[in-house]
Amino acid sequence: MGAADVVPGVSGGTIAFITGIYQRLLNAIQSVNLEAAKLLFQKGSLINNIKSLWQHIDGNFLLAVFSGLLTSAISLAKIITFMLANHPIYVWSFFFGLIIASFIHIAKQVETWNIKTILSCIFGAALAFTITTLSPTDVEPQWWYYTAAGAIAICAMILPGISGSFILLLLGMYAHVLSAVNSLAFDLIFLFITGCIIGLMAFSRVLTWLLKHYHQITFALLSGFLVGSLNLLWPWKQVLTTYTNSKGIIKPLSQKNILPDTFLQLTGQDPKQVMAISLMLFGLLLILFIEKLSKK
Repeated sequence: MGAADVVPGVSGGTIAFITGIYQRLLNAIQSVNLEAAKLLFQKGSLINNIKSLWQHIDGNFLLAVFSGLLTSAISLAKIITFMLANHPIYVWSFFFGLIIASFIHIAKQVETWNIKTILSCIFGAALAFTITTLSPTDVEPQWWYYTAAGAIAICAMILPGISGSFILLLLGMYAHVLSAVNSLAFDLIFLFITGCIIGLMAFSRVLTWLLKHYHQITFALLSGFLVGSLNLLWPWKQVLTTYTNSKGIIKPLSQKNILPDTFLQLTGQDPKQVMAISLMLFGLLLILFIEKLSKK
């Protein structure tokens, strides 16, 4: 999940769903509530209270997941930044295949495809597609921007198909957050994580309610999110307009998906089709393997 969340366009929620921990994750997050606080401050031994609280919030599970998230995000941030800068076709191809397989996996959770689930899927695809066509911005962040960005982006991070990293791009905060992680700016990281916790507490309850009352429609919506997000992950793009960020670096502002042959003609660069298709297939097969593994 940590590795996926670092890449703009890929959701950690997708990985959580495929590995079979999605519902447990939502339940554990929701359990951090007033009842948990009461367990901590009830009469009796403090050690026993902490044990009751830990069991109530599924502490071992949350510790494992979030330790993995932080470790992976910190260790892979520089690698992902390097790969996106030097080998973008390889990165996007791998995740393109991964998301296709993820769509197949989530779509199979919809037991009956009827007019409601089909419309829900179409709406999800249209919404995700629209989000991926928006142009990123760049801001000079105040301290509170990090908290606000964390609260907004975390909602996307736990939704299969919508990337929290891409939301950060739209907010103009992706580079700043990644820079804070790479430079170990703990004050800024703390502000961002605080926002993530606030957003996570609120949005997980909304999502759980939807899954409880509109299970099939919600799954169809999530599968639509995945289809719509493929627009962002297409490996071959033509840069239409650029902008200069606060550090004086020229970056793409708007791009258009093109075919590999067109990419070769426009850029003069090798589209690396064989390797790209191989990585797509690898991403697809990897998810199918993880799916079988999670069932066991």
